[in-house]
Amino acid sequence: MKKFMDESFLLTNETGAELYNKFAKDMPIIDYHCHLSPQEIYENKRFKNITEAWLYGDHYKWRVMRANGIEEEFITGNANDYDKFMAWAKTVPMTIGNPLYNWTHLELQRFFGIDTILNEKTAPEIWELINKQLSGEGFGARDLITKSNVKVICTTDDPIDSLEYHQKLKEDDDFDVKVFPSFRPDKGLNINQEGYGEWIKKLGDISEINITNYDAFLTALQSRIEFFHSLGGRVSDHALDVVMYEETSKEEAEAIFAKALNGEKVSLEEEKKYKSYTLVFLGQNYERLNWVMQFHMHALRNNNTRMFNRLGPDVGFDSINDTALAKPLSRLLDSLDKKEALPKTILYSLNPNDNYIIGAMIGNFQGGGIPGKIQFGTAWWFNDQKDGMLDQMKALANLGLFSRFIGMLTDSRSFLSYTRHEYFRRLACDLIGSWVESGEVPYDLDMLGDIVKGICYHNAENYFQFE
Repeated sequence: MKKFMDESFLLTNETGAELYNKFAKDMPIIDYHCHLSPQEIYENKRFKNITEAWLYGDHYKWRVMRANGIEEEFITGNANDYDKFMAWAKTVPMTIGNPLYNWTHLELQRFFGIDTILNEKTAPEIWELINKQLSGEGFGARDLITKSNVKVICTTDDPIDSLEYHQKLKEDDDFDVKVFPSFRPDKGLNINQEGYGEWIKKLGDISEINITNYDAFLTALQSRIEFFHSLGGRVSDHALDVVMYEETSKEEAEAIFAKALNGEKVSLEEEKKYKSYTLVFLGQNYERLNWVMQFHMHALRNNNTRMFNRLGPDVGFDSINDTALAKPLSRLLDSLDKKEALPKTILYSLNPNDNYIIGAMIGNFQGGGIPGKIQFGTAWWFNDQKDGMLDQMKALANLGLFSRFIGMLTDSRSFLSYTRHEYFRRLACDLIGSWVESGEVPYDLDMLGDIVKGICYHNAENYFQFE
């Protein structure tokens, strides 16, 4: 029996362990998609206790706490932080088999040097030990980032954001980690969503363009892309919960936009046309500036109406969508490729049934002398666990070039989430090691070491070409 989460954690073969320890373990991190706050990074946010650092905003934990019968008062409610921590400690033993069990203990070990198993009995002591550390030096947001060997962070930013703190970070010579904005224009594409007209007005205000027609809208979006670019932004991100594509003309898109600007609802067919034309326009701009375009697909959001009305979005009531993907995604990518304007693109799906659809799809649009131009993004959200990561990596390896994979990201709001890169790297090395030990791949440490270092860091470094 192996010891719980020792140095061989997730490493089941000797070659995998050798690859991890020699090549993966100490590689830096490029976190090219996350939800960290640039303000908190700039201000080197300090945490008053472990609950604030661990549980505030973490819908992964909130979901399993609800499943464990914890009252909402101790999750998102007004209970004090100690009681919320105790509620989490009560839940942790029930999470065996869930990645949260391992992530929790990795974070205890790596950030706080605590090997004790977290449960109701040990929680009071762990509460005191961690909070004492958090109150001392070296545990601000920047410190946690630096300790994790992070070199680049890409936050998620609305086009109407001022990017005030990105500007301050760019001018701050005391912090070596590069923090760049990512362009997330979902609110400008969701034409039937409540608040669309108000968002358009804010876009006009911040871009200093009077948006009275579609041309002005596109000009404002382009202006904001240029502004993001001036601050080092090289990445866009789109939540395509349902992937849509419908051939249309600019004249049709103009008429649909005018209808929505007038406060009228547009039909599903009109929504498809508007989104298609606007996405193609955005993609052309990304390609012009050598950006990377990201599609996060197949989330089904805000399933619980009662809790949405009570707590709002992004609090743990989202799940997996299953609408048609292959044809509309193909047409959307092809519409850009026909214009020779398809940017580097990363495709993620929340539905694991899409693994082979995406793994095959990316092969249709590779080229331009760019290794892995179209990427099958790392296992995302509900797939961000041992089986999900391995299934994604195997699908990519079976259908494309695993060796050109740009690897892991955190997709997190927590500064303690960087241990997920270790979790991923251990699994990736173990997978490659298993191929070696079964005789499918030669034991060539020079070749394998370069591949491992590429997947951990260098592939992303070359792909994004950040400043």
